[in-house]
Amino acid sequence: MSDAVVTRFAPSPTGYLHIGGARTALFNWLYSRHTGGKMLLRIEDTDRQRSTDAATAAILDGLTWLGLGWEDKPISQYARAERHREVAEELVRLGKAYPCYASAEELAEMREKARAEGRPPRYDGRWRDRDAADAPAGVTPAIRIKAPTDGETIVRDRVQGDVKFPNKDLDDFIILRSDGVPTYMHAVVVDDHDMGVTHIIRGDDHLTNAARQQIIYDAMGWDIPVMAHIPLIHGADGAKLSKRHGALGVDAYRAMGYLPSALLNYLARLGWSHGDDEVMSIDDMIGWFEIEDVNKGAARFDFAKLEALNGLHMRRMDDAELLDIFERTLPYLENGAVIAERMDSQRRAQLLAAMAGLKERAKTLVELADGAAFLFAERPLPLDEKAAALLAGPARQVLAGALAALQGVEGEWTSASTEAKIREFAEREGHKLGAVAQPLRASLTGKATSPGVFDVLAVLGRNESLARISDQID
Repeated sequence: MSDAVVTRFAPSPTGYLHIGGARTALFNWLYSRHTGGKMLLRIEDTDRQRSTDAATAAILDGLTWLGLGWEDKPISQYARAERHREVAEELVRLGKAYPCYASAEELAEMREKARAEGRPPRYDGRWRDRDAADAPAGVTPAIRIKAPTDGETIVRDRVQGDVKFPNKDLDDFIILRSDGVPTYMHAVVVDDHDMGVTHIIRGDDHLTNAARQQIIYDAMGWDIPVMAHIPLIHGADGAKLSKRHGALGVDAYRAMGYLPSALLNYLARLGWSHGDDEVMSIDDMIGWFEIEDVNKGAARFDFAKLEALNGLHMRRMDDAELLDIFERTLPYLENGAVIAERMDSQRRAQLLAAMAGLKERAKTLVELADGAAFLFAERPLPLDEKAAALLAGPARQVLAGALAALQGVEGEWTSASTEAKIREFAEREGHKLGAVAQPLRASLTGKATSPGVFDVLAVLGRNESLARISDQID
């Protein structure tokens, strides 16, 4: 075995890339990058009833959106069934596995008997040492591995430590069904060996599988990869993660306006830490990630923390980079269609100029789209309820005075030049600055909240600003 680290991410294409799978992919990707190795991708599509091309496409799309690239072409487990059968038959030739002719009725009887005696259901080994001459005519057998019957199997795990399994509990499990279809348990081992996988990082719900899979490795005389079983993600209430907690596909997080960098930062912190560092760049995570630093206990998913972290990532991001991500995400945002439709070079420039103020008030790209909507609104602007209230009664007279003051701006139209005129007007007329700024904001944006009103004036420019204010007076 070469010294280069090879990890793999092996999702089943029965649905979208869910958040737990995304974290498993992230840990494999980080470790491969940290060690200068590579991460491979295997689609575990042996369940033909539930595997779909649409789900495979969604998984690849989710990984690509997150920036978790893989080396080489994705491998289909189903396409390798012939190789899995070959290894199962090799194990029979080696005397490490055997054909089993037990019928469905016999197996049901075994389960019933075990239940009645208060034992877990286990195959009783009845065909383990029988002569092939005893085989019933016309029956195609399954193939079972010869598991050790005494002692224990120890999984030496980088996260969980040494985990011991009594061999009597592992039984002679099936590696090839009677219809010639390999079992998941067997296919995984053959694939990992053939792909040269050196490190298996996956959820701790696979820990018992690891003990069974070691039996196949040993039977074939193959090196066992380094195992690391990471804790599952729970909801904030400590219960197993479900849809109400956030067990959604990563596509849902894109639609909710989260940045890939923030989501990866948050997922990395679910079960792994580096000192007190909360906000991490991708390069930080690659530099710091060690399997041994992953906690044994389940991590708790918390939307409020994710949102706060996303806001931090947005504020720290370069305005042009954030605008680029925002534009690419618009088709997925429920409030992004109008912005995407009306985006042109002038509005893009305005949005870039407004970005510093907009990102201070937004925790997600959905909120950023809300904040930016005023730039893409058509005149006359529709007012929301709070904005309409700000323009009620004497506020329109104040607005008319503000309009006259702004019409007097000479030279360059900037936030400084407009602010000077409005302050001068407010002082002269005995108004508080807020009493002038609030109706101005409502008339310019149609909302009661926005970036600083003088920044809004500067971004919209002289003609559009004066026209929007005039609309509300007329």
